[in-house]
Amino acid sequence: MAQRGVQLDREAISCSICLDLLKDPVTVPCGHSYCMSCIKAHWDKEDGRDVYSCPQCRQTFTPRPVLGKNTMLAVLVEELKKTGLQAAPADHCYAGAEDVACDVCTGRKLKAQKSCLQCLASFCEKHLQPHFEAAPLQKHKLTDPSRTLQENVCPHHDEVMTMFCRTDQQPVCYLCPVDEHKGHETASAAAERAERQREFEESRQSIQQRIQDREKDVRMLQRDGAAINSFADRVVEESEEVFTQLIRLMVRRRSDVKKQVRSQQETKVRRGKELQEKLEEEITELRRREAELEKLSNTEDHIQFLRDYPSLSQLSEPADISDMYIHSLTYFEELSVALPELLHKLQEVLGEKWTKILELAAEGDVSLPQPEPMTRAEFLNYARDITMDPNTLNNDLTLSNEDREITIYSDNSYPSHPDRFTELWQVLSKEGLTGRCYWEVEWEGEEIYIAVAYKDICREGSSDDCKFGYNDKSWALFCYRTYSFTFLHNSVETEISADGSSRIGVYLDHGAGTLSFYSVSDTLTTMTLLHKVQTTFTQPLYAGLHVEFSYSYTAEFCKLR
Repeated sequence: MAQRGVQLDREAISCSICLDLLKDPVTVPCGHSYCMSCIKAHWDKEDGRDVYSCPQCRQTFTPRPVLGKNTMLAVLVEELKKTGLQAAPADHCYAGAEDVACDVCTGRKLKAQKSCLQCLASFCEKHLQPHFEAAPLQKHKLTDPSRTLQENVCPHHDEVMTMFCRTDQQPVCYLCPVDEHKGHETASAAAERAERQREFEESRQSIQQRIQDREKDVRMLQRDGAAINSFADRVVEESEEVFTQLIRLMVRRRSDVKKQVRSQQETKVRRGKELQEKLEEEITELRRREAELEKLSNTEDHIQFLRDYPSLSQLSEPADISDMYIHSLTYFEELSVALPELLHKLQEVLGEKWTKILELAAEGDVSLPQPEPMTRAEFLNYARDITMDPNTLNNDLTLSNEDREITIYSDNSYPSHPDRFTELWQVLSKEGLTGRCYWEVEWEGEEIYIAVAYKDICREGSSDDCKFGYNDKSWALFCYRTYSFTFLHNSVETEISADGSSRIGVYLDHGAGTLSFYSVSDTLTTMTLLHKVQTTFTQPLYAGLHVEFSYSYTAEFCKLR
């Protein structure tokens, strides 16, 4: 409370013009006090009007009052100065370079609290008080502090612009329609604002709708980004495993070839050494015989010559080693030819697969969601040729028509394959589907499930984990012979009330997470939407068919191009 009292005393001896402690205080006839220099400067501006007013209460005086120093206030000011207190407002109340300053303050100006559209001036809190206290001023329109008040003044007539010229689409004052804008269509600024306000609301609603649409697109891209990251990480992990296994296989095969070559080398070299030793023994024996023959040839004893020669002249059959050299070189020559051929074949296989991988990667380009096609001609722009994978085909089904058509035939016996559906009459496409794709299925018979599924759907048995539409890895449209339809995913059924046909179109936008089923008319001219799914696909999808047993049943992926 003591501090509040000091504050009141300080305000009582402050000048309402400069807002500082009174200097040479004077009191005007209405009782308000000012610095002598401040009130003189204020009244100097009013010279020529013969009427002088109080800046606070607006009371007028005629003639100009004679000012005399208020001795009591001067003493109070000096006493207050001795206390060391500051009467000026805090620094944060003063107008800075970025603030709108009060137009009434002299000296260092305070921040404006409001601007008046009639006065075309801005006021601090203290100088704004008359607008709340004086009845004529209470009708003025106050706004947040503005630097552009003078732009509301007509440059031709120096009057406030309160009207709007609709012909020239610009604000005008009340004199402009009888001068520069004579004959133009004009209206009050308030009326024009009301008219524009309706347009403004429409524009704002349009912007808000656009924001909602873009936010939805952002969420979709974020969702797709997360799915892409997850799927890409999984593909990279799988590719690392595949290439690791491939490298291990190559290393193992390299080791096998190396071991086999070294084994052959060791065997043939050992065999060669054995033959070499025998040959060297044979050479030694032949040299011994040669020496004995030489000695025998020099004897003078004819009887001894005739007796010893037969035994020395008889030689054993020489070992034939030509085959060894021929077979040894042939083995290594054949191997040196076979290895480059193997390398060439591997490069061809990897080249074909790598090209396919690059094509699939190019199809996965991320873009903003695109509008769904409206006509069959537009859908056909995304047509994909779908063929069935024989390795997934159930043994009771038969493929024909370039692997596009299936029929039921129970005498098949396909080789065992881990991708084959063992119990359910189902089949998946060869092609993995990403991006935007469209295909059609023509069917006859009792009923069919037209589906898409992830490649890792279960194949063994007849449980819901294998059946299209009854797990979280597949989506299926169940079609009955009366052309009634039910959509299934993860065992959740959605009944469909729509006219159908024997030809079903399927549209997939993998990136946008949409899957749509359409009934295509017999004339191939109109399409009726049966059901649309909005979700997130984390893997490539494969087109699938599931049929119920009927010998008259056929289903075909139509050739669209």
